[in-house]
Amino acid sequence: MNLAFFSPLPPEKSGIAVYSSELLPCLLKDYNIDIYTEGGATADSLSGLPDALDAHDFVWKHAQNPYDLTIYQLGNAACHDYMWPYLTRYSGLVVLHDSQLHHARARALINDKRQDQYRREFQFNHKNADVTVAELGIQGILGDLTYLWPMVRLPVSAAKLVAVHNPLVSQKLQSTFPEQSFETIHMGVPDPLLQAKDVTGQLTRKKFGIAPDDIIFTAIGGITPEKRVPQILRALATLKNTLPFRLVLVGNTASYYDPIADAQAHGIAERIIVTGYVNDTELADHLAAADVCFCMRWPSSNETSASWLRCLAAGKPTIITDLETLVHVPSLITRGTWTPSHLSPAQTDGQEAGQPIAVSIDLLDEDRSLAIATQRLAIDSSLRRRLGQRARNYWTVEHSMKRMTSDYRRTIESAAARTAPTLAANFNPDGTEQARKLLSSFGVLPDFLSAHNP
Repeated sequence: MNLAFFSPLPPEKSGIAVYSSELLPCLLKDYNIDIYTEGGATADSLSGLPDALDAHDFVWKHAQNPYDLTIYQLGNAACHDYMWPYLTRYSGLVVLHDSQLHHARARALINDKRQDQYRREFQFNHKNADVTVAELGIQGILGDLTYLWPMVRLPVSAAKLVAVHNPLVSQKLQSTFPEQSFETIHMGVPDPLLQAKDVTGQLTRKKFGIAPDDIIFTAIGGITPEKRVPQILRALATLKNTLPFRLVLVGNTASYYDPIADAQAHGIAERIIVTGYVNDTELADHLAAADVCFCMRWPSSNETSASWLRCLAAGKPTIITDLETLVHVPSLITRGTWTPSHLSPAQTDGQEAGQPIAVSIDLLDEDRSLAIATQRLAIDSSLRRRLGQRARNYWTVEHSMKRMTSDYRRTIESAAARTAPTLAANFNPDGTEQARKLLSSFGVLPDFLSAHNP
């Protein structure tokens, strides 16, 4: 089967870029795949993958030798902007990494001075919404209210099939879009223990001057308020006079948030290490050295966190946010005291299945619950060990690369057998819209431009 695969790839600093670079070698064993990125990329920058093609080459290559299926890895970030014109015209399998795309799509259209197109798409996506909401978006003052209008109907309606990485997200989308079909693909990540050079973590401790007795708390990914870094710093500040610890923030900082300045305000700046962007081996080494991993998020676009899965795969105890998309994960739920409820799925006596693999923090009592959970994990090495062992077992069953590849094979076969839906002309452009608009203003319109030709 011949596939076209649209996705950002490294060196783009994107979680989905890394995801695709890990997935593609698995799929290339079974399929012939042409990879399409914005601008293309050479094999030297793709860690052994074949050269990626410029997305502009897709149209003529597909016309010469049609692909059996086109796959779009779609997320709520600027590195996905280039694929929107293709996914609306060349229907395929849309892998939806975020069930909220408003931020990226609005920014792309408005920055390109296509406010009218933004208004049309907003109304198409949200037929019952007040039209003035789009005007707030154009003025850039929607803020967190953006999450109320996810703008996903267009890519969902354009697809032959939509795949997501969470069963609850699949159910909710199916309820909202009953005319479309959805599949759930278990997201997988490679084994970081096979990627690490420093499997004991001792060299990493020495490199960063971390004492042997210090508890290492680690958070990986973008260092932003949305990853609850301010809350993490407040929780750790409660331990500064009682327990030795270091916090290692692995990833890029955001222009709008300074974690060191925040830590300084809490009197713990000397205990914070910010690594910046690291390669796969360095990331694996940091995971090997970690005692506890923070994998929190709010607000959420219902994304599945590859960072959290890497922590599970490394066999580390994790602290996560008690989100509805994680209700299927067996967790210890803390609500202001260390007498955590063991919630769904129900524990089975005498069996490993259903045993908690993480500690989950109630957003309604976040600061107090996080401080208590952090202290308990810092002092209880036995609890850390049990949670870590179960986390690794959970990854092996649910989130290995083998499991994800198997799900992809099933989903690709299903999508390839489906027919393409029909979109309205406004959302299935033929590329001549600007020419027709410009020439019409002068009263000149050649016959071959007089009508839309979908």
